[in-house]
Amino acid sequence: WAQQRLWFIAQLDPQASRAYHVPASLRLSGELDLDALRATLDALLERHEVLRTTFVQNDEGEPLQVIHTDAAFALQCIDLSELDAEQQTKALAEQQLEEANATFDMARGPLIRGRLIELGLNVQQQPDYVLLVTMHHIVSDGWSSGIFVREIRALYEAYVQGRKNPLPPLAIQYADYASWQRTVLDKDRLSTQLDYWREQLEDAPALLTLPLDHPRPSQQDYVGGSIELELDSDLTSHLKAVAQAHGLTLHMLLLSAWSLLLSRLSGQETVVIGTPVANRPRAELEELIGFFVNTLAIRIDVNSGEGENSLTVAQFFDRVKARALGAYAHQDAPFEQVVEELQPDRSLNHSPLF
Repeated sequence: WAQQRLWFIAQLDPQASRAYHVPASLRLSGELDLDALRATLDALLERHEVLRTTFVQNDEGEPLQVIHTDAAFALQCIDLSELDAEQQTKALAEQQLEEANATFDMARGPLIRGRLIELGLNVQQQPDYVLLVTMHHIVSDGWSSGIFVREIRALYEAYVQGRKNPLPPLAIQYADYASWQRTVLDKDRLSTQLDYWREQLEDAPALLTLPLDHPRPSQQDYVGGSIELELDSDLTSHLKAVAQAHGLTLHMLLLSAWSLLLSRLSGQETVVIGTPVANRPRAELEELIGFFVNTLAIRIDVNSGEGENSLTVAQFFDRVKARALGAYAHQDAPFEQVVEELQPDRSLNHSPLF
């Protein structure tokens, strides 16, 4: 279901589809065995069917996954070693941007590709490279990126030493999960899950009315920025202690604070916060590359009442914990199905539900 949503977005707006590119950049220092690296990347495609999958339409216009029996990793090699330091930094940034934003063809593939950038000798007089790899979210997620890096390391070390593939065979493939979701996630189970989300979100506010410094555009342009905030070790230790004292995870504690802040900024007593969940509840899924991640729209009622009815901090923590645990218990329902069930007013200028 999640793949179907991303496929539809790609048909609707290729620019929007670029928001779902998953780029990674790995620094490789030391002598590089290019043949071993190519063999490593090809072995990853052989190991994970989803990385050699494309998406085509059937006669009814619905998307189907096509798993190709073999495929070679699309790796470009680019030499920047002759440039001076300033030129090299600029050229590398251009390569990273170009690689991350290049359009994927869902029907033809591949949906994973990379560039090996040669930089010359570093300050330790060792050869220096940057490996850029971009996957489309339709075949990957954040958890998958970690698997990808770990398996590159294991395979490359083995091939350089002349050993065989050291990774144990996978019990299942992503297509098995997709089939399970479509068929084994029976209607009764899905209906129970959707009943929970309907009860939680039916009368929730459609939008968070934050005091913005510019009007919301009529259509999202997917141009955003990021601000990095680092919590020092002392504050982190205090937060963990507070969470432990109240039987919360650190995520639940920060979710509580975040919902209070959003409520005060918006003047709304109810906020809905979207949070990702790995959605890999079974051990067989832990080592698979694929698009498993789901989004949970967690409703937090911040209204604390007045006088004798006012909530204590501990009671508010309990409320947030209960909502979070309830959401986790019903994470099998794909976000797309929750949206379909609730049928909120749709708009091109903001996402549905949260």
